[in-house]
Amino acid sequence: MPGEIAPYPLRSPRLRITPLAAADVDDFVRYRQDPEVARWQSWDTDYRVADALALVAGQPVDRLPGAGEWLQLAVRPVDGGPLHGDVAVRRCAGQPDTFELGVTLARAAQGRGIAGEALRAVLDMLFHDAGAHRVVASCDARNLPVSRLLRRVGMRHESRQLEADWFKGEWTTLDGWAVLAREWRDLAPRTVSTSAS
Repeated sequence: MPGEIAPYPLRSPRLRITPLAAADVDDFVRYRQDPEVARWQSWDTDYRVADALALVAGQPVDRLPGAGEWLQLAVRPVDGGPLHGDVAVRRCAGQPDTFELGVTLARAAQGRGIAGEALRAVLDMLFHDAGAHRVVASCDARNLPVSRLLRRVGMRHESRQLEADWFKGEWTTLDGWAVLAREWRDLAPRTVSTSAS
């Protein structure tokens, strides 16, 4: 429900995950301005500190997002240090108990299993604590590392929409991914902790 108290921080063996805060803005903007990171994302390399501060100010921090709202969860090393990246969570409007995920990592954090660990922690929270029925994700079909990541964390490739999205000056093909609560329970017995467990 929109008023749910969120069980932050989420913790996994290497990570601590909480809503993005003003203290994270410099790291957040730095990797969003990286052309390699921005390539497949909805923003461009001109992303500014003012954009990040507005995002932080406009999102829920002590509850899960309401219908149609996004929440950026900062992914940090468990023992401190620069931000690795973030997981974006949106509660889908019009479909009860359905969430959408996205993930972005700074280049220095890529290729180390951090994105998978972070997504598993967030999926675990959504299915076990938020009562999610279904979680979805989408990506540009050319973004093979993210396709492999979504498959690795247990999401199922559900759809391919050919040249369906006019994105950064060209028609792009979108792949849709999903996992259901019953699939997640069979796939991933709870292994990460939240502040509530």
